[in-house]
Amino acid sequence: MMRHLPLCAVLVAGYDKLSFLLKWDSADCSMINWTDLYAGRVGWVTSSTLHDILKLTQQADIISFSGGLPAPELFPIERFRHAADLVLSTCGQQALQYSPTEGFSPLRQLVAGNLGQCGIQLGEDNVLITAGSQQALELVGRLFLDQGDRVLVESPTYVGALQAFGIYRPQFTVVPNDDNGLLVDDLEPVLKTKPKFVYLLPNFQNPSGATLALDRRKKLVALATTCRVPIIEDDPYSQLRYEGEHISPLIALDAQQNGAGRGTYDGSVLYHGTFSKLLAPGLRLGWVVAPAQVIRQLVALKQAVDLHTGTFVQMVAYEVARNGFLEQHVERLTETYRHRRDVMLAAMEDYFPAEVSWTRPQGGLFILATLPPGMDARPVLAESLKQMVAFVPGEPFFPDGGGENTMRLNFSCAKPDRIKEGIRRLGAILKVFCTSA
Repeated sequence: MMRHLPLCAVLVAGYDKLSFLLKWDSADCSMINWTDLYAGRVGWVTSSTLHDILKLTQQADIISFSGGLPAPELFPIERFRHAADLVLSTCGQQALQYSPTEGFSPLRQLVAGNLGQCGIQLGEDNVLITAGSQQALELVGRLFLDQGDRVLVESPTYVGALQAFGIYRPQFTVVPNDDNGLLVDDLEPVLKTKPKFVYLLPNFQNPSGATLALDRRKKLVALATTCRVPIIEDDPYSQLRYEGEHISPLIALDAQQNGAGRGTYDGSVLYHGTFSKLLAPGLRLGWVVAPAQVIRQLVALKQAVDLHTGTFVQMVAYEVARNGFLEQHVERLTETYRHRRDVMLAAMEDYFPAEVSWTRPQGGLFILATLPPGMDARPVLAESLKQMVAFVPGEPFFPDGGGENTMRLNFSCAKPDRIKEGIRRLGAILKVFCTSA
C-alpha cells in the first residue's frame, strides 16, 4: 500500500533539492522585482491599524483594551452547533453550493424586517449581504469615489472606513463632533461644495462613544436632502445601548421626512450593519440597505470580488438569529457590557490622574481618553505593553491630523477583574508621564 506523506513533510523533504535548483539557476535568471509591478495605488496603502490591533489581542497574557472584540464567552456556541446541524441535515447541498450575490433570501428578509421596526418599509431588493461591514465600506468606496472626490467625515472617525475609502484617494473634509455627535451647524457650507457623501457613525461612535442627538439627526437629513448629498450611516452598535432611549436611525428619519416609507426604500441614506458585534465576528456577515438601483450596482461590484458571501455561514446565521433569539441574546450582551463599562469608568475614576479626561458613552464598546495637551499616547502604549496592557492610540482616527494625546479603550472583551487590574496598571503609568510632562 502506498503511504502518502502530509504536505508539510513533502515540503521539508524537498527543501534541499529545491534550494539546490534555485542556486544552480540564479546565474541565468534574475529574481522578479515585485515592487516595480505593483499598481500605483499600492504606494499609499499601509498596514491596517486594525490588523496591528488584532495581533495584540492574540496574546493570552495581555490585558487588552485594544480591539473592539465581543466577549467570546458570550458566543452562543450551542445555538450555532444546533443551527449548523440543522442546515446540513435539511438543506446541506444548497448550503454548500454557490448562491446569489445578493445573499440568502431569508437572511435579507430578516435584516429588512428588523430595520422595519424603526418605521421604514424595506424589500429584499434593498438589502445586500456582505462579508462583514468592512466589505460594505470598501464596495461603497469603489462605487462612488474617484481620485480627488470630497468625502465628509467626523473627526475622530472609524479608522477602517478611512482605510477603505483612502485607497481611492479622496479628499477627506472634516466636520468636528462633540458629546452629542457631529456638529451639524458647521455642515451646511461644506455640503454646498457637493461632496460625494457624508460618512458617520451616529450611535456610540468608534472611537469616541458619542451619539448623534435626535435634533441634529433631523437637521442633517434635511440638509443632505436639500443639497442632494448621500449619507453613509455606519451602525454596528445601536442595539448595544445601556442607558437612555433608542434614537431613530438616519435612514428611518430620511424615509419619514421624504415620504420614502411606503413600499421599497428609495431615499438618500445607505445604511450599514453587521452581525459581528451581536452574534460573532468570525461569521464575517454584514449588510448594506440602500435604494434598489444602488444595490444592483453594489452587487455587480461584489460579483467581481468574491461572487457571494458564504452560503453556509448565511444560512447558519439565519437559523441562529430567527424566532426572537437575536433579541434575547442582545439583552444578555447589554447586561454584561453595561457592567463592564461601569467597572472601567469607576476604575478610571480611582486610578487615572486628574489631568486625564474621558468620554462616558451610553452604549457601544469604547471610551476615548484624552491626555494633557502635548502628551503623546504612543510612548504610553510602549510602556504599558511592558506591563502587559494594550490600548489603541487615538491618532489614526483623526483624518485631519491631531489626536496624538488620545487613547481608545475597549471594555467589552476583558472580564471585570482584568479591567480593574489593567486600568490600575495603566493609571500608574499615566501618573508617571503626567508628572514628568
